[in-house]
Amino acid sequence: MLFIVLEAFSGWMLFNFNDYQGSVWFTQANALAGYLFQQEAELLKYVRMDEANRELMQKNLVLQYNNEVLRRQLSQLTRDSSFTEQVQARLLEGIHSIPAHVINSSIRQKDNYMTLDKGRLQGVRPEMGVVSGTGVVGIVYLVSDHYSLVLPILNSRSSISCRLRGTGYFGSLRWKGGNPLLAILDDVPRHARCHVGDVVETSGFSNVFPEGIFVGKVVDIRNSGDGLSYQLYVQLGVDLAAVRDVCVIVEDHQQELDSLQGMRLPDATAKTVGK
Repeated sequence: MLFIVLEAFSGWMLFNFNDYQGSVWFTQANALAGYLFQQEAELLKYVRMDEANRELMQKNLVLQYNNEVLRRQLSQLTRDSSFTEQVQARLLEGIHSIPAHVINSSIRQKDNYMTLDKGRLQGVRPEMGVVSGTGVVGIVYLVSDHYSLVLPILNSRSSISCRLRGTGYFGSLRWKGGNPLLAILDDVPRHARCHVGDVVETSGFSNVFPEGIFVGKVVDIRNSGDGLSYQLYVQLGVDLAAVRDVCVIVEDHQQELDSLQGMRLPDATAKTVGK
């Protein structure tokens, strides 16, 4: 112990009272400290990667929604909107999301499912849409207090109303099995102008997803079995085998929106319309 103390004291005197040795020690110490700080930064960067991914995903979702809002506002500047359309547009402004983490999923079955680590206590309810930073994932099917089961696009019972971006043509997106990155948009009318590379997005016709959320891109166009419509093969924007962070879409005015869309005309009004 005495030897170690004397060595430390002699080293302090050497580097403190000799300019050359002091500069060497200062340079080497700074290099070592810089290396350690760099390694610490890389470690913290890796540890915080999940949080950064969630933030990026939420920002991407907000950008997609804002983009659709701007397109809708530009469209409204050139034509008059009905009262119902104005009310519905106002209700859609109340959308926010609940971040969640995928804790279990499958892609190789005919009916695949996905489990999230958020449930009823966090505000998740059945029939809510689930998206990631690159597109639509699926729809909440069942919920418990702390977990929720999602019906993803890769499920034979999944059917999501989608449209071609920039047009009024829409159809139902379904997965027929096989390639987990490929789904089919059915019932697109024959007179629709569609091309390979067109963007497919949510139509907003259901209360699950707002309009304008990215789904994928058209990679092939074929005739339906009866020849009366097109089948558009869509490359999905989300790789469900790799997705880990998602957002559950919450519409603050969901009940009011459902009430508005389910509203029936009074008897007197109905008779007048009938005449």
